[in-house]
Amino acid sequence: MLEPVAAEVPAYGMRAERIEKQLGGNDVLRGVDLTVRQGEILSILGSSGSGKSTLLRCLNLLAIPDRGNIWVHGEKLSIRTSSARGGQPSIVDHRQIRRIRASVGMVFQSFNLWPHKTVLENVTEGPVLVKGMRRGEAGDLGRHHLAKVGLSDKMNAYPRHLSGGQQQRVAIARALAMEPRVLLFDEPTSALDPELVGEVLRVMAALVAEGRTMVIVTHEVAFAREVSTRAAFMHRGLIEEESPPQDFFSSPISSRLRGFLAAHR
Repeated sequence: MLEPVAAEVPAYGMRAERIEKQLGGNDVLRGVDLTVRQGEILSILGSSGSGKSTLLRCLNLLAIPDRGNIWVHGEKLSIRTSSARGGQPSIVDHRQIRRIRASVGMVFQSFNLWPHKTVLENVTEGPVLVKGMRRGEAGDLGRHHLAKVGLSDKMNAYPRHLSGGQQQRVAIARALAMEPRVLLFDEPTSALDPELVGEVLRVMAALVAEGRTMVIVTHEVAFAREVSTRAAFMHRGLIEEESPPQDFFSSPISSRLRGFLAAHR
């Protein structure tokens, strides 16, 4: 059983304490502490292999932490180790998984769209299957969010007929259709050709302007500097430095962060 933590838990947003995760025998996360407040834009930067993507997957329960505690909007996740699963961690209440995933949207590097479904079907499937929404209502919601990302004219197209930037915008609309309280972005532009990056960043900037709560793992340093209310730098499975953007990008303390920023100008 994971140890309880005697700490004040925010009523809104997310909190992670002492999160550990091993993958393939490697310590990918080594005790990460993180708090995301409502309306905050947290950018997470770091070199490849620093644990950024694994941390996001733990926050969205696509990966279950080996140790630690996670709260989403004041609700603590019930995580335990199971002898039936060889001592591997699991979620006690599977209804909680559905509830948390419905309130925490995820946008992946590689889009993860269903190739056999149209753009509108990709966006509406989650609200229908997870939230039990009627298809007509889900269709209206899907059309609204596709308009928001500038893809009203692509509703009946299939993903293979879209550019990479368009596919990523569909993925953003799909996440928005779940009406999440927190949006997680895992390197949303890393799979795109350079000329397509701007269209995705413009959509994300519009979401920032709406006051949404967002955690963005990115290598787009200029974008992170512009939109973040706070930024964090990960190194070898830990958050090495975390501060407001004016300090993080202009006066970093860590020599590794200074080197990272110099290399990504």
